[in-house]
Amino acid sequence: MRAKVTGTSLKAAAYAGTYVVVLAWDTVDGKPPARKNLLGYAIERTEFDTAGEEVERYWMRGIKRFKDKDKGLPAGTPVSTAEHPVQSFLWADYTAKAGTRYRFRIVPVFGKVKNPKLDEAAAVTLDVVAEIEGDRPSDAADTRPRHDVFFNRGVIGSQAYAREFGNRVPDADNPRAPEMKWLSRGLFEALTRFIGLAGDGMGLRAALYEFHYQPVTNAFAKALEAGADVKIVYDAQSSYKADNEASIHLARLDENHAVIPRTVSEGIRHNKFIVLLEGEQPVAVWTGSTNVSAGGIFGHSNVGHIVWDETVAALYLAYWKRLSENLTPTRLRAPNREATPTPDGRPPAGAVLPLFSARDPKDGNATLEWYAARLAEARELACMTFAFNIDTVFQDVLSRDNDVLRYVVKDDPLGEEETIGRDRDVIFAAGGYLAEGALANFLEERSNPLNRNRYIHDKFMLVDPLGEDPLVVTGSANFSRPSQRINDENMLVIRGDTRVADIYFGEFMRVFDHHYARYIVRLLADQGRADPEAGYLKDKTADWLPAHFNPASYKSKRRRYFVSPSA
Repeated sequence: MRAKVTGTSLKAAAYAGTYVVVLAWDTVDGKPPARKNLLGYAIERTEFDTAGEEVERYWMRGIKRFKDKDKGLPAGTPVSTAEHPVQSFLWADYTAKAGTRYRFRIVPVFGKVKNPKLDEAAAVTLDVVAEIEGDRPSDAADTRPRHDVFFNRGVIGSQAYAREFGNRVPDADNPRAPEMKWLSRGLFEALTRFIGLAGDGMGLRAALYEFHYQPVTNAFAKALEAGADVKIVYDAQSSYKADNEASIHLARLDENHAVIPRTVSEGIRHNKFIVLLEGEQPVAVWTGSTNVSAGGIFGHSNVGHIVWDETVAALYLAYWKRLSENLTPTRLRAPNREATPTPDGRPPAGAVLPLFSARDPKDGNATLEWYAARLAEARELACMTFAFNIDTVFQDVLSRDNDVLRYVVKDDPLGEEETIGRDRDVIFAAGGYLAEGALANFLEERSNPLNRNRYIHDKFMLVDPLGEDPLVVTGSANFSRPSQRINDENMLVIRGDTRVADIYFGEFMRVFDHHYARYIVRLLADQGRADPEAGYLKDKTADWLPAHFNPASYKSKRRRYFVSPSA
């Protein structure tokens, strides 16, 4: 859901997903505030129940504080933004609850650090309702594809985890342990709930790369016991084969003839999708980037995406049948391209299009170039995740000097042969966590013990997500050449769905901002320019405000684009 407001001094916008609400604001005239003693902005949140009654109201809290105020607080203690205001024109609430109504007030704070004043007359108020987890049609005649989107937390190396759980190692085998529930953030629950929809007279058709998280394997077994027709194509060729087959055997899926080993050796069998059938009719598909492993569900950042649409589900079912025949990439390419042709240019308005791999010739790059061309069409804002390498077709787009904000988050720093140019409107972050003493006033964080690829595993791209015609590309493929040429992969291309775009955008900014701060801390430390006190707020307006109105700074464009997108 989106909301906008214009007041006497400020204008603001809110973008509400299921668990994240992004707030952005600007001055009405787009000029720097006249006050010379502006300390920042306070954010007040009010929650309402379904009857419209106020549940709670409080000033939102952050960790950054003034160095000489509230001394003695333990590191990592959240403090009120009314006393330690936000020194930016962007803030996000990561504690929203799906389907809940909120009212946010953005209030300028001025005066002295130890005697702040709230400029109530200049405040602006935004009312939003966080998206519900299920995309229910407004009426029975609405036949558009519906989407359910679930992101895990994906940030075990965080202040919240350190504060809540003392950085203890999570009990990976127990999905209901407090740490695991926090890390899942509903992803495990949504996955097992989807599998559990299949009862007597229904069916499941799955294609899975990693298939060794026993509670999920057992969920398939329960569906079998309930009378569902279950068939799972699993990777029986890579190093995951032994773990996959051990989990399958424990759940007795092999005894019940519910599994089909995929043994093609070329490429990787990288899908993570499940088709739900009512009788013989496919009705929905679960897809995304989440492997059925402890690390995939609870560790690095991932998404599970359900599409409720018979046409889309039927395409996935037909693809599954090809995979079940153990066809090689050579035999898959032509039928995959025929079933899901790459659009000629931008996809049609309202489209929800799957793209299945293998699809491109061994020496071809058409699909990857098509993705890069969509990225290049961004007019104001693009967001992209990379779990592994950034291909040269994307490096080329990112290296162009223009006024488009391009956010990139990658699991690790840029490699020696990777370049994204020098345009300051390209904002890059690599995954990381705060080591002991890295930042004053912040707790030590821990590494991710559940994965080798520790931080980013999502594979999605957003093109002008805040406009009225956003493009979302999401799925299993790593935006690499093998992912289009020889791997088993699936992607969804979704155009014009602002609800889906708002959910993905909020989650992207949550993960990006988390890692960006840690990346900069590590980068400066590596350069011998570490500033442990960077975790404190600035006492003087001149030390934080000018960058937000400097035309050469990405922060200035962000201030304008996020509040008043024109794309």
